[in-house]
Amino acid sequence: MASGEIEEVPVLLVDTDDEPARLSLGLAARLSRYLQVLTQAQKTGRETLSSHELSEYTRVNSTQIRRDLSGFGKFGKRGVGYNVDALVDQIREILQTGGQHNIALFGAGHLGKAIGSSDIFADHGFNVVAVFDADPKKVGTKVGGQAVRPVEEADRLIAEEGVVVAVLAVPGTAAQALADQLVAAGVRIIFNYSESLLDVPAEVTVHTSNPAVDLLHALYFYLS
Repeated sequence: MASGEIEEVPVLLVDTDDEPARLSLGLAARLSRYLQVLTQAQKTGRETLSSHELSEYTRVNSTQIRRDLSGFGKFGKRGVGYNVDALVDQIREILQTGGQHNIALFGAGHLGKAIGSSDIFADHGFNVVAVFDADPKKVGTKVGGQAVRPVEEADRLIAEEGVVVAVLAVPGTAAQALADQLVAAGVRIIFNYSESLLDVPAEVTVHTSNPAVDLLHALYFYLS
């Protein structure tokens, strides 16, 4: 196994007494990584991708990849690989992300502009319906085709657009108060790009992305 490559036990589904079978957290995370690579391959015109190629891009062991995907049916052909278009559709169906989901972006600074101008969300069915900023000087400017709105309008728009996902690209000092406002407005998933550790109710999911942590992770595998 190459340095940094991830190999995990193939735990596929989790059953509970109150809910139908669902994906384990590990499997859901890996499928999301496969989908990211497949989507980019799709954009470059690739028709097929092998488990070994997926392994190179995701750092997940190719045997693990085949186990994960075989748990849902027969997708690939030996010597040919996986059909990119078909596998993208299948993984989106498995992850229940085939539809469109409205999200709101908070922060129109350098990071917010980079996020709002990227295709990364649109590629996976996420539609940025609004961009907000607390700075009056940024209100009215454009980010990814959206006019920046004042934060005071967030509650109304969240209700009108059915937004349950918010992306926070704001200073750490402002993140917790903003998270409190968004939770009260009905947001249930927060992508946190600030350095702040957010305190939210148990029913709200927070995903914190920190480039320094990702760099430390990569550096560890490089050094070891």
